[in-house]
Amino acid sequence: MSGAGNPLIISSLARRLCAGALTVGALLLLPAGAQSAPKVAAHQVISRPHVYLMRGLLNIFSLGMDQLAAQIERHGIEASVYNHTYADSIVGQIAQMYRAGDHGPYMLIGHSLGADAVMAMAQQLNAQGVPVALVVPVDGTGSSVAPRNVACVINLTQRRYAYMRPGAGFHGVLDNVDFSGDPGIDHLTIDKSPRVQAEALRYVLETAHDQACRPGTAGPIVARPKQGPAPKVAAPKVATPTKTASPALRPGIAG
Repeated sequence: MSGAGNPLIISSLARRLCAGALTVGALLLLPAGAQSAPKVAAHQVISRPHVYLMRGLLNIFSLGMDQLAAQIERHGIEASVYNHTYADSIVGQIAQMYRAGDHGPYMLIGHSLGADAVMAMAQQLNAQGVPVALVVPVDGTGSSVAPRNVACVINLTQRRYAYMRPGAGFHGVLDNVDFSGDPGIDHLTIDKSPRVQAEALRYVLETAHDQACRPGTAGPIVARPKQGPAPKVAAPKVATPTKTASPALRPGIAG
């Protein structure tokens, strides 16, 4: 049966016209027997900060990562906590999000074996061409190198042998912050130290608000106030660790 003379279609159009759902002009523009299809808006991916925190052995010695994540989320920034054994899965997730158009910034924080994991994750993301804004290893079990895709590596440690150094092509900021002189801080307590958490939180907030540690910027960014002359940044080198009982913090960010 022809659509133009179909009484059911004519009746439907008449009811829509009477109900105000179809104007006379729109009715005249419709081809015989046809109805206009609604336009579906294309899904738009929005870049936003993501913080991934990795616990160490057995998920019981790194609960400071959960405390830090809660502080980060109170500032409206997404923060997720995982065991270090999930590192490969998180790398895959970040790479997928980046390729879909969410360019972060991405930030990685980890304690103990979780600290080792975030350095390895940064290197894996480097191999996939994914930039990482900030990596904060907290008292890792050994030294590692900062890959070229990372803007800032802030190593918070109380171990003299767990210092980070720049890898091939790294042109960002690398800072080894030595907490070994702080009373009460050891490997099992450093992640729960308010001073250490405040230092990590400050970098997260500055990175999230475009004030530091953003990949693709022209030249290194001085990410941490230091005492004495500012280091030369033309050829990045590992900063000389400085013992500090109270890292310099900006007002209003310590909580």
